[in-house]
Amino acid sequence: MLAKTLGTEIFNITLVESEEIGTVGVGEATIPPIQLFNEILGINEDEFVRETNATFKLGIHFLDWRKPGVRYFHPFGQYGVDMDGIGFNAFWLRMAQMGGDGDYGRFNAETLAAGQNRFGRTQKSLTSILPDINYAFQFDASQYAAFLRRYSEARGVKRIEGKIATVTQHPENGFIKSVQTEDGRIIEGDFFLDCSGFRGLLIEQTLKSGYEDWSAWLPCNRAVAVPCEKAPGPIAPYTRATAREAGWQWRIPLQHRTGNGYVFCNEFIGEDEACDNLLACLDGKPLKDPKVLSFVTGHRKKIWNKNVLALGLASGFLEPLESTSIHLVQTCLTRFLAMMPKRDIDDATVDAYNQIVLAEYVNIKDFLIAHYNVTEREDTPFWKYCKHMSIPDSLKARLDIFARQGNANVRPTELFKESSWFAVLLGQGLVPRDYHPVADVISEADLKRRLDKIRANITERVKGLPTHNDFIARYCASRTS
Repeated sequence: MLAKTLGTEIFNITLVESEEIGTVGVGEATIPPIQLFNEILGINEDEFVRETNATFKLGIHFLDWRKPGVRYFHPFGQYGVDMDGIGFNAFWLRMAQMGGDGDYGRFNAETLAAGQNRFGRTQKSLTSILPDINYAFQFDASQYAAFLRRYSEARGVKRIEGKIATVTQHPENGFIKSVQTEDGRIIEGDFFLDCSGFRGLLIEQTLKSGYEDWSAWLPCNRAVAVPCEKAPGPIAPYTRATAREAGWQWRIPLQHRTGNGYVFCNEFIGEDEACDNLLACLDGKPLKDPKVLSFVTGHRKKIWNKNVLALGLASGFLEPLESTSIHLVQTCLTRFLAMMPKRDIDDATVDAYNQIVLAEYVNIKDFLIAHYNVTEREDTPFWKYCKHMSIPDSLKARLDIFARQGNANVRPTELFKESSWFAVLLGQGLVPRDYHPVADVISEADLKRRLDKIRANITERVKGLPTHNDFIARYCASRTS
Protein backbone atom coordinates (compact mmCIF):
# COMPACT_ATOMS: atom_id res chain seq x y z
CA MET A 1 0.00 0.00 0.00
CA LEU A 2 2.85 2.39 0.84
CA ALA A 3 4.70 1.58 -2.38
CA LYS A 4 1.54 1.98 -4.48
CA THR A 5 0.35 5.20 -2.83
CA LEU A 6 3.60 7.04 -2.06
CA GLY A 7 5.93 5.47 -4.59
CA THR A 8 9.57 4.68 -3.92
CA GLU A 9 11.27 7.53 -5.77
CA ILE A 10 10.86 10.07 -2.96
CA PHE A 11 10.16 7.64 -0.12
CA ASN A 12 12.57 4.84 0.73
CA ILE A 13 10.59 1.88 2.07
CA THR A 14 12.56 -0.91 3.74
CA LEU A 15 11.19 -4.12 5.22
CA VAL A 16 13.18 -6.04 7.83
CA GLU A 17 11.92 -9.57 8.44
CA SER A 18 13.24 -13.05 9.18
CA GLU A 19 12.35 -16.34 7.53
CA GLU A 20 13.13 -17.96 10.90
CA ILE A 21 10.02 -16.37 12.44
CA GLY A 22 7.18 -18.64 11.35
CA THR A 23 3.56 -17.86 10.57
CA VAL A 24 0.37 -19.82 11.22
CA GLY A 25 -0.65 -19.96 7.56
CA VAL A 26 -3.52 -22.44 7.88
CA GLY A 27 -6.15 -20.36 6.13
CA GLU A 28 -7.49 -16.89 6.67
CA ALA A 29 -10.98 -15.50 6.20
CA THR A 30 -11.70 -11.86 5.35
CA ILE A 31 -14.57 -9.39 5.03
CA PRO A 32 -15.73 -7.41 1.95
CA PRO A 33 -13.63 -4.21 2.45
CA ILE A 34 -10.62 -6.22 1.23
CA GLN A 35 -12.05 -5.75 -2.28
CA LEU A 36 -11.43 -2.00 -2.00
CA PHE A 37 -7.89 -2.63 -0.76
CA ASN A 38 -7.23 -4.86 -3.79
CA GLU A 39 -8.72 -2.25 -6.11
CA ILE A 40 -6.41 0.45 -4.72
CA LEU A 41 -3.44 -1.82 -5.35
CA GLY A 42 -4.72 -2.59 -8.85
CA ILE A 43 -4.75 -6.34 -8.21
CA ASN A 44 -6.54 -8.57 -10.69
CA GLU A 45 -9.04 -10.51 -8.60
CA ASP A 46 -8.87 -13.77 -10.54
CA GLU A 47 -5.07 -13.76 -10.38
CA PHE A 48 -5.20 -13.00 -6.66
CA VAL A 49 -7.60 -15.90 -6.01
CA ARG A 50 -5.54 -18.26 -8.15
CA GLU A 51 -2.20 -17.36 -6.52
CA THR A 52 -3.48 -17.74 -2.95
CA ASN A 53 -5.56 -20.92 -3.41
CA ALA A 54 -8.50 -18.76 -2.39
CA THR A 55 -12.21 -19.42 -2.33
CA PHE A 56 -15.06 -16.93 -2.07
CA LYS A 57 -16.90 -16.12 1.14
CA LEU A 58 -20.52 -14.98 1.42
CA GLY A 59 -20.66 -14.91 5.21
CA ILE A 60 -20.28 -17.06 8.31
CA HIS A 61 -22.32 -20.13 9.23
CA PHE A 62 -22.79 -20.30 13.02
CA LEU A 63 -23.60 -23.65 14.63
CA ASP A 64 -24.65 -24.29 18.25
CA TRP A 65 -24.09 -20.71 19.45
CA ARG A 66 -27.62 -19.94 20.62
CA LYS A 67 -27.93 -23.50 21.93
CA PRO A 68 -26.87 -26.94 20.67
CA GLY A 69 -28.65 -27.88 17.45
CA VAL A 70 -29.50 -24.31 16.40
CA ARG A 71 -27.73 -22.68 13.45
CA TYR A 72 -27.89 -19.38 11.64
CA PHE A 73 -26.05 -17.49 8.90
CA HIS A 74 -24.42 -14.05 9.11
CA PRO A 75 -24.36 -12.86 5.49
CA PHE A 76 -22.34 -10.00 4.03
CA GLY A 77 -25.29 -8.59 2.09
CA GLN A 78 -28.39 -6.80 3.30
CA TYR A 79 -31.86 -8.23 3.78
CA GLY A 80 -34.52 -7.37 1.23
CA VAL A 81 -34.65 -3.73 0.17
CA ASP A 82 -35.39 -0.61 2.20
CA MET A 83 -38.88 0.80 1.76
CA ASP A 84 -40.59 4.09 2.61
CA GLY A 85 -37.40 5.52 4.10
CA ILE A 86 -36.78 2.78 6.69
CA GLY A 87 -34.94 -0.52 6.69
CA PHE A 88 -36.40 -3.78 5.44
CA ASN A 89 -35.95 -5.36 8.88
CA ALA A 90 -38.95 -3.45 10.27
CA PHE A 91 -41.25 -4.82 7.58
CA TRP A 92 -40.01 -8.36 8.14
CA LEU A 93 -40.57 -8.02 11.90
CA ARG A 94 -44.14 -6.89 11.30
CA MET A 95 -44.76 -9.81 8.96
CA ALA A 96 -43.25 -12.26 11.45
CA GLN A 97 -45.53 -10.95 14.22
CA MET A 98 -48.46 -11.48 11.84
CA GLY A 99 -47.48 -15.15 11.60
CA GLY A 100 -45.74 -14.88 8.21
CA ASP A 101 -42.49 -16.40 6.95
CA GLY A 102 -40.14 -16.52 9.95
CA ASP A 103 -37.06 -17.45 7.93
CA TYR A 104 -35.42 -14.08 7.38
CA GLY A 105 -32.59 -15.78 5.51
CA ARG A 106 -34.91 -16.28 2.53
CA PHE A 107 -34.80 -12.51 2.03
CA ASN A 108 -31.03 -12.44 1.61
CA ALA A 109 -29.26 -13.56 -1.57
CA GLU A 110 -25.96 -14.40 0.15
CA THR A 111 -27.70 -16.70 2.64
CA LEU A 112 -29.60 -18.54 -0.08
CA ALA A 113 -26.53 -18.84 -2.30
CA ALA A 114 -24.40 -20.14 0.57
CA GLY A 115 -27.01 -22.78 1.38
CA GLN A 116 -26.88 -24.00 -2.23
CA ASN A 117 -23.07 -23.69 -2.58
CA ARG A 118 -23.50 -21.10 -5.31
CA PHE A 119 -21.45 -18.01 -6.07
CA GLY A 120 -21.18 -15.37 -8.77
CA ARG A 121 -20.32 -11.74 -9.34
CA THR A 122 -23.37 -9.62 -10.09
CA GLN A 123 -23.49 -6.38 -12.05
CA LYS A 124 -25.54 -3.36 -11.06
CA SER A 125 -28.73 -3.16 -13.09
CA LEU A 126 -31.17 -0.29 -13.49
CA THR A 127 -34.03 -2.78 -13.64
CA SER A 128 -33.18 -4.68 -10.44
CA ILE A 129 -34.24 -3.52 -6.99
CA LEU A 130 -31.67 -5.82 -5.37
CA PRO A 131 -28.14 -4.92 -4.29
CA ASP A 132 -25.13 -6.74 -5.71
CA ILE A 133 -23.86 -9.96 -4.18
CA ASN A 134 -21.42 -8.95 -1.45
CA TYR A 135 -18.44 -11.20 -0.82
CA ALA A 136 -14.93 -11.58 0.55
CA PHE A 137 -12.24 -14.27 0.34
CA GLN A 138 -10.81 -17.26 2.17
CA PHE A 139 -7.17 -17.88 1.33
CA ASP A 140 -3.86 -19.37 2.38
CA ALA A 141 -2.32 -16.66 4.57
CA SER A 142 1.26 -17.67 3.77
CA GLN A 143 0.59 -17.55 0.04
CA TYR A 144 -1.16 -14.18 0.45
CA ALA A 145 1.93 -12.80 2.20
CA ALA A 146 4.17 -14.15 -0.57
CA PHE A 147 1.86 -12.66 -3.22
CA LEU A 148 2.03 -9.20 -1.63
CA ARG A 149 5.79 -9.53 -1.14
CA ARG A 150 6.27 -10.06 -4.87
CA TYR A 151 3.94 -7.12 -5.56
CA SER A 152 5.88 -4.84 -3.17
CA GLU A 153 9.39 -5.76 -4.31
CA ALA A 154 8.37 -5.19 -7.92
CA ARG A 155 7.44 -1.62 -6.91
CA GLY A 156 10.71 -0.77 -5.20
CA VAL A 157 10.31 -1.96 -1.62
CA LYS A 158 13.67 -3.14 -0.28
CA ARG A 159 13.63 -6.28 1.85
CA ILE A 160 16.33 -7.12 4.41
CA GLU A 161 16.54 -10.63 5.82
CA GLY A 162 17.39 -10.68 9.51
CA LYS A 163 16.26 -10.38 13.11
CA ILE A 164 16.33 -7.06 14.95
CA ALA A 165 18.60 -7.20 18.00
CA THR A 166 18.63 -3.63 19.31
CA VAL A 167 16.65 -0.41 18.95
CA THR A 168 18.12 3.08 19.24
CA GLN A 169 16.08 6.15 20.28
CA HIS A 170 16.79 9.85 19.83
CA PRO A 171 17.91 11.06 23.27
CA GLU A 172 16.00 14.36 23.09
CA ASN A 173 12.48 13.13 22.20
CA GLY A 174 12.47 9.33 22.48
CA PHE A 175 11.62 8.81 18.80
CA ILE A 176 13.04 5.67 17.19
CA LYS A 177 16.28 6.51 15.38
CA SER A 178 17.34 3.11 14.05
CA VAL A 179 17.21 -0.66 14.46
CA GLN A 180 20.15 -3.02 14.31
CA THR A 181 20.05 -6.63 13.13
CA GLU A 182 21.79 -9.52 14.86
CA ASP A 183 24.58 -9.42 12.27
CA GLY A 184 25.28 -5.74 12.96
CA ARG A 185 23.50 -3.94 10.13
CA ILE A 186 21.95 -0.60 11.15
CA ILE A 187 18.74 0.60 9.45
CA GLU A 188 17.79 4.21 10.13
CA GLY A 189 14.35 5.64 9.43
CA ASP A 190 12.08 8.64 9.85
CA PHE A 191 9.03 6.51 10.55
CA PHE A 192 8.65 2.86 11.63
CA LEU A 193 5.81 0.36 11.23
CA ASP A 194 5.90 -2.24 14.00
CA CYS A 195 4.65 -5.55 12.60
CA SER A 196 6.49 -7.70 15.15
CA GLY A 197 3.42 -9.52 16.44
CA PHE A 198 2.37 -9.83 20.07
CA ARG A 199 5.86 -8.91 21.34
CA GLY A 200 5.47 -5.33 20.04
CA LEU A 201 9.21 -4.81 19.65
CA LEU A 202 8.94 -1.06 19.05
CA ILE A 203 5.48 -0.05 20.24
CA GLU A 204 5.68 -1.84 23.61
CA GLN A 205 9.14 -3.13 24.43
CA THR A 206 10.72 0.19 23.46
CA LEU A 207 8.02 2.87 23.76
CA LYS A 208 6.01 1.28 26.61
CA SER A 209 2.65 2.22 25.07
CA GLY A 210 0.59 0.08 27.45
CA TYR A 211 -2.13 -2.50 26.75
CA GLU A 212 -5.89 -2.42 27.31
CA ASP A 213 -6.95 -5.93 28.38
CA TRP A 214 -10.44 -7.03 27.28
CA SER A 215 -10.22 -10.66 28.38
CA ALA A 216 -12.94 -10.23 31.03
CA TRP A 217 -15.42 -9.82 28.16
CA LEU A 218 -13.66 -11.97 25.56
CA PRO A 219 -12.15 -14.74 27.71
CA CYS A 220 -10.72 -16.95 24.96
CA ASN A 221 -6.93 -16.74 25.21
CA ARG A 222 -5.65 -19.68 23.17
CA ALA A 223 -6.05 -20.98 19.63
CA VAL A 224 -4.89 -24.30 18.26
CA ALA A 225 -4.65 -24.39 14.46
CA VAL A 226 -4.10 -27.19 11.97
CA PRO A 227 -4.70 -27.59 8.21
CA CYS A 228 -6.22 -30.78 6.86
CA GLU A 229 -6.96 -32.40 3.52
CA LYS A 230 -9.98 -30.88 1.84
CA ALA A 231 -13.21 -32.82 2.08
CA PRO A 232 -14.68 -34.36 -1.07
CA GLY A 233 -17.63 -32.61 -2.63
CA PRO A 234 -18.57 -28.93 -3.01
CA ILE A 235 -16.36 -26.19 -1.59
CA ALA A 236 -18.49 -24.12 0.77
CA PRO A 237 -18.55 -20.39 -0.06
CA TYR A 238 -18.52 -19.47 3.62
CA THR A 239 -16.61 -19.89 6.88
CA ARG A 240 -18.08 -22.16 9.53
CA ALA A 241 -17.92 -21.30 13.24
CA THR A 242 -19.07 -24.06 15.57
CA ALA A 243 -19.47 -23.41 19.30
CA ARG A 244 -17.58 -25.92 21.44
CA GLU A 245 -17.45 -26.62 25.17
CA ALA A 246 -14.90 -23.90 25.95
CA GLY A 247 -14.89 -21.70 22.84
CA TRP A 248 -15.47 -22.29 19.16
CA GLN A 249 -14.01 -24.03 16.11
CA TRP A 250 -13.37 -22.47 12.71
CA ARG A 251 -13.44 -24.22 9.36
CA ILE A 252 -12.11 -22.33 6.33
CA PRO A 253 -12.29 -24.20 3.00
CA LEU A 254 -9.55 -23.37 0.47
CA GLN A 255 -9.02 -24.74 -3.02
CA HIS A 256 -6.26 -27.16 -1.96
CA ARG A 257 -7.03 -27.84 1.72
CA THR A 258 -9.08 -26.78 4.72
CA GLY A 259 -7.98 -24.50 7.55
CA ASN A 260 -9.15 -25.44 11.04
CA GLY A 261 -8.75 -24.04 14.51
CA TYR A 262 -10.15 -24.14 18.01
CA VAL A 263 -10.30 -20.81 19.86
CA PHE A 264 -10.66 -21.52 23.59
CA CYS A 265 -10.06 -20.36 27.15
CA ASN A 266 -7.46 -22.38 29.01
CA GLU A 267 -9.28 -21.79 32.30
CA PHE A 268 -12.01 -24.14 31.05
CA ILE A 269 -10.08 -26.67 28.96
CA GLY A 270 -6.44 -27.75 28.76
CA GLU A 271 -4.33 -27.33 25.64
CA ASP A 272 -3.89 -31.08 25.10
CA GLU A 273 -7.62 -31.72 25.36
CA ALA A 274 -8.37 -28.82 23.02
CA CYS A 275 -5.93 -30.27 20.45
CA ASP A 276 -7.51 -33.70 20.74
CA ASN A 277 -11.01 -32.28 20.37
CA LEU A 278 -10.02 -30.33 17.27
CA LEU A 279 -8.31 -33.30 15.62
CA ALA A 280 -11.41 -35.41 16.27
CA CYS A 281 -13.59 -32.94 14.33
CA LEU A 282 -11.56 -32.53 11.12
CA ASP A 283 -13.04 -33.26 7.70
CA GLY A 284 -9.84 -34.92 6.48
CA LYS A 285 -6.35 -36.08 7.42
CA PRO A 286 -4.28 -33.40 9.24
CA LEU A 287 -1.42 -32.04 7.12
CA LYS A 288 0.66 -30.68 10.03
CA ASP A 289 0.88 -31.02 13.78
CA PRO A 290 -1.46 -28.71 15.71
CA LYS A 291 0.08 -25.36 16.67
CA VAL A 292 -1.05 -23.57 19.83
CA LEU A 293 -1.02 -19.77 20.03
CA SER A 294 -1.49 -17.68 23.18
CA PHE A 295 -3.02 -14.21 23.19
CA VAL A 296 -4.71 -11.59 25.33
CA THR A 297 -7.66 -9.88 23.67
CA GLY A 298 -7.30 -6.10 23.65
CA HIS A 299 -5.22 -3.33 22.11
CA ARG A 300 -2.26 -1.02 22.67
CA LYS A 301 -3.32 2.13 24.45
CA LYS A 302 -1.45 4.04 21.75
CA ILE A 303 -1.43 2.37 18.35
CA TRP A 304 0.44 5.36 16.93
CA ASN A 305 3.10 6.54 19.37
CA LYS A 306 5.83 9.05 18.44
CA ASN A 307 7.19 7.85 15.05
CA VAL A 308 5.91 4.29 15.35
CA LEU A 309 2.65 2.83 14.02
CA ALA A 310 1.75 -0.66 15.23
CA LEU A 311 -0.03 -2.93 12.75
CA GLY A 312 -1.52 -6.40 13.08
CA LEU A 313 -0.86 -8.31 16.27
CA ALA A 314 1.56 -5.62 17.42
CA SER A 315 -1.39 -3.22 17.71
CA GLY A 316 -3.72 -5.62 19.50
CA PHE A 317 -5.83 -8.67 18.93
CA LEU A 318 -9.54 -9.22 18.46
CA GLU A 319 -10.18 -12.91 18.04
CA PRO A 320 -10.96 -14.15 14.50
CA LEU A 321 -14.67 -14.83 15.05
CA GLU A 322 -15.79 -12.19 12.53
CA SER A 323 -12.61 -12.24 10.37
CA THR A 324 -11.51 -8.69 11.19
CA SER A 325 -7.76 -9.20 11.67
CA ILE A 326 -6.58 -8.43 8.13
CA HIS A 327 -9.21 -5.69 7.84
CA LEU A 328 -7.76 -3.89 10.86
CA VAL A 329 -4.28 -4.02 9.34
CA GLN A 330 -5.58 -2.50 6.12
CA THR A 331 -7.84 0.13 7.66
CA CYS A 332 -5.19 1.24 10.17
CA LEU A 333 -2.76 1.69 7.28
CA THR A 334 -5.18 3.56 5.02
CA ARG A 335 -6.15 5.88 7.89
CA PHE A 336 -2.47 6.57 8.53
CA LEU A 337 -1.96 7.46 4.88
CA ALA A 338 -4.89 9.88 5.09
CA MET A 339 -3.41 11.60 8.17
CA MET A 340 0.29 11.17 7.37
CA PRO A 341 2.34 14.26 8.25
CA LYS A 342 4.66 15.74 5.64
CA ARG A 343 7.39 16.62 8.11
CA ASP A 344 6.98 16.94 11.86
CA ILE A 345 4.73 14.60 13.82
CA ASP A 346 2.33 16.61 15.99
CA ASP A 347 0.46 15.32 19.03
CA ALA A 348 -2.94 16.51 17.77
CA THR A 349 -2.74 14.34 14.65
CA VAL A 350 -1.50 11.32 16.60
CA ASP A 351 -4.27 11.71 19.21
CA ALA A 352 -6.95 12.07 16.52
CA TYR A 353 -5.69 8.97 14.73
CA ASN A 354 -5.70 6.89 17.91
CA GLN A 355 -9.23 8.01 18.79
CA ILE A 356 -10.57 6.99 15.38
CA VAL A 357 -8.83 3.61 15.34
CA LEU A 358 -9.72 2.73 18.92
CA ALA A 359 -13.38 3.56 18.25
CA GLU A 360 -13.33 0.89 15.56
CA TYR A 361 -11.73 -1.58 17.97
CA VAL A 362 -14.50 -0.86 20.50
CA ASN A 363 -17.24 -1.38 17.92
CA ILE A 364 -15.79 -4.72 16.84
CA LYS A 365 -15.25 -5.72 20.49
CA ASP A 366 -18.92 -5.13 21.33
CA PHE A 367 -20.06 -7.07 18.28
CA LEU A 368 -17.88 -10.03 19.26
CA ILE A 369 -19.06 -9.99 22.88
CA ALA A 370 -22.68 -10.18 21.71
CA HIS A 371 -22.00 -13.59 20.14
CA TYR A 372 -21.01 -14.98 23.53
CA ASN A 373 -23.34 -13.10 25.86
CA VAL A 374 -26.62 -13.24 23.92
CA THR A 375 -27.13 -16.98 24.24
CA GLU A 376 -29.35 -19.57 25.85
CA ARG A 377 -26.39 -21.84 26.61
CA GLU A 378 -25.45 -22.69 30.17
CA ASP A 379 -24.50 -26.30 29.53
CA THR A 380 -20.77 -25.88 30.27
CA PRO A 381 -18.89 -23.67 32.75
CA PHE A 382 -17.53 -21.57 29.87
CA TRP A 383 -20.95 -20.78 28.40
CA LYS A 384 -22.44 -20.17 31.84
CA TYR A 385 -19.72 -17.58 32.45
CA CYS A 386 -20.33 -15.90 29.07
CA LYS A 387 -24.09 -15.71 29.50
CA HIS A 388 -23.92 -14.13 32.95
CA MET A 389 -20.80 -11.95 32.64
CA SER A 390 -21.09 -8.18 32.91
CA ILE A 391 -20.88 -6.44 29.55
CA PRO A 392 -19.77 -2.93 28.48
CA ASP A 393 -22.36 -0.18 28.87
CA SER A 394 -22.05 0.60 25.15
CA LEU A 395 -23.16 -2.93 24.24
CA LYS A 396 -25.86 -3.06 26.91
CA ALA A 397 -27.43 0.13 25.54
CA ARG A 398 -27.38 -1.24 21.99
CA LEU A 399 -28.98 -4.53 23.04
CA ASP A 400 -31.71 -2.69 24.97
CA ILE A 401 -32.57 -0.55 21.94
CA PHE A 402 -32.56 -3.57 19.62
CA ALA A 403 -34.81 -5.55 21.96
CA ARG A 404 -37.41 -2.80 21.78
CA GLN A 405 -37.95 -2.55 18.03
CA GLY A 406 -35.04 -4.08 16.13
CA ASN A 407 -32.84 -0.99 15.75
CA ALA A 408 -29.13 -1.62 16.44
CA ASN A 409 -28.38 2.14 16.57
CA VAL A 410 -25.48 1.85 14.14
CA ARG A 411 -23.37 4.92 13.39
CA PRO A 412 -22.30 5.53 9.75
CA THR A 413 -18.60 5.08 10.59
CA GLU A 414 -19.01 1.66 12.23
CA LEU A 415 -17.81 -1.47 10.48
CA PHE A 416 -20.77 -3.71 11.27
CA LYS A 417 -24.03 -2.35 9.89
CA GLU A 418 -27.68 -2.95 10.80
CA SER A 419 -27.91 -6.13 8.72
CA SER A 420 -25.00 -7.70 10.62
CA TRP A 421 -26.41 -6.90 14.05
CA PHE A 422 -29.84 -8.08 12.88
CA ALA A 423 -28.48 -11.42 11.63
CA VAL A 424 -26.39 -12.17 14.70
CA LEU A 425 -28.76 -10.95 17.41
CA LEU A 426 -31.76 -12.75 15.94
CA GLY A 427 -29.60 -15.81 15.33
CA GLN A 428 -28.50 -15.74 18.96
CA GLY A 429 -32.13 -15.56 20.08
CA LEU A 430 -32.77 -11.85 20.80
CA VAL A 431 -36.11 -11.19 19.06
CA PRO A 432 -37.32 -7.55 19.18
CA ARG A 433 -40.62 -6.95 20.94
CA ASP A 434 -41.81 -4.46 18.32
CA TYR A 435 -40.80 -2.67 15.10
CA HIS A 436 -40.65 0.82 13.57
CA PRO A 437 -44.17 2.35 13.29
CA VAL A 438 -43.73 3.30 9.61
CA ALA A 439 -44.00 -0.42 8.81
CA ASP A 440 -47.68 -0.19 9.86
CA VAL A 441 -48.52 2.46 7.24
CA ILE A 442 -49.10 -0.04 4.43
CA SER A 443 -51.88 -2.61 4.53
CA GLU A 444 -51.30 -6.26 5.39
CA ALA A 445 -52.10 -7.22 1.80
CA ASP A 446 -49.61 -4.71 0.40
CA LEU A 447 -46.97 -5.84 2.89
CA LYS A 448 -47.40 -9.46 1.85
CA ARG A 449 -47.32 -8.54 -1.84
CA ARG A 450 -44.12 -6.51 -1.49
CA LEU A 451 -42.30 -9.15 0.52
CA ASP A 452 -43.41 -11.94 -1.80
CA LYS A 453 -42.00 -9.97 -4.74
CA ILE A 454 -38.68 -9.34 -2.99
CA ARG A 455 -38.32 -12.99 -2.01
CA ALA A 456 -39.16 -14.14 -5.55
CA ASN A 457 -36.57 -11.78 -7.05
CA ILE A 458 -33.89 -12.98 -4.64
CA THR A 459 -34.73 -16.63 -5.32
CA GLU A 460 -34.52 -16.01 -9.06
CA ARG A 461 -31.19 -14.19 -8.75
CA VAL A 462 -29.63 -17.06 -6.80
CA LYS A 463 -30.95 -19.62 -9.30
CA GLY A 464 -28.94 -17.89 -12.00
CA LEU A 465 -25.63 -18.22 -10.15
CA PRO A 466 -23.18 -21.03 -10.97
CA THR A 467 -21.98 -23.39 -8.29
CA HIS A 468 -18.99 -22.18 -6.28
CA ASN A 469 -16.84 -25.01 -7.69
CA ASP A 470 -17.84 -24.21 -11.27
CA PHE A 471 -17.11 -20.50 -10.85
CA ILE A 472 -13.63 -21.19 -9.48
CA ALA A 473 -12.91 -23.77 -12.17
CA ARG A 474 -13.92 -21.34 -14.91
CA TYR A 475 -12.17 -18.17 -13.74
CA CYS A 476 -9.56 -18.69 -11.03
CA ALA A 477 -8.60 -22.29 -10.32
CA SER A 478 -5.22 -22.69 -8.64
CA ARG A 479 -2.58 -24.88 -10.22
CA THR A 480 -2.22 -26.77 -6.92
CA SER A 481 -5.89 -27.36 -6.15
